[in-house]
Amino acid sequence: MKALLTCIFCSLISLSLFAQVQKNKNDHFAAIDSVLERVLSDHHVAGFAVAVVKGNKVIYSKGFGYRDIVNKKPVTPNTLFAIGSSSKAFTASLLGLLRQDGKLTFEDKAVTLLPKLKFYSDEMDNQIILRDLMAHRTGLSRYDLSWFLFNSDNKDSLITRVKYMKPSSSVRMKWYYNNFMYLAQGMIVERLSGKTWEKNIQERFFNPLEMTRSNTDIQTFQRDSNASLPYTVSKDNVIKQIDYYNINGMGPAGSINSSVSDMANWLKIWLNGGVSMGKLYCQ
Repeated sequence: MKALLTCIFCSLISLSLFAQVQKNKNDHFAAIDSVLERVLSDHHVAGFAVAVVKGNKVIYSKGFGYRDIVNKKPVTPNTLFAIGSSSKAFTASLLGLLRQDGKLTFEDKAVTLLPKLKFYSDEMDNQIILRDLMAHRTGLSRYDLSWFLFNSDNKDSLITRVKYMKPSSSVRMKWYYNNFMYLAQGMIVERLSGKTWEKNIQERFFNPLEMTRSNTDIQTFQRDSNASLPYTVSKDNVIKQIDYYNINGMGPAGSINSSVSDMANWLKIWLNGGVSMGKLYCQ
């Protein structure tokens, strides 16, 4: 009888502790919900989604607000958003894989890796290496109006504009963000792999990481039944729908569209030393 009472007592303690752990866990996530709902309200956001990864597991995943305000379609963890310049990490990773395969080094001259690329002067051509493109230290400021106002889906056409960009500083003297330098990196990937940047992204990342919702094309994005509409916020804090903007030509700098469910898989390989789905993906 004493042994039975002891067993029952221990079981009650275990159940109590389990319930406490669950309560604390739920309280923790409730606090996250509260903060994110406040972000949605305070910043007048149409909608967004959040995923939290711990180790190799997604411990939190939720959508907030609407992907389509007029029709009250809610955001879910599978809703597609343009991830913008987070695409650059994918492009740089492709270069890392090419380096791992012995096809380049980060110290190679940029114009040698991509003969179509020419800078403002011979001195810049001779000085600028691949690492400079990746680290935004070429001395070239943004020059974004060059492609934003005079857009093109032709990478070759866009990259020829670099030679007319007058530097704002000497190479490696200052940090200047420049989207054209990531376009150049994507074109280096294309030249050395014999495949488009888009196909490389699909084969090297989307497929093996099971990022089944992700794409690199604005038309594919628009056709998706669970894609977010584009919105902006006016000065009087009114959320207004705007037109999609096609940046396929500048793809390596920012054209990936994805969901938090897919991006959680991308995050896992960085949190786990290159291990994905239980396999070593890269070192």
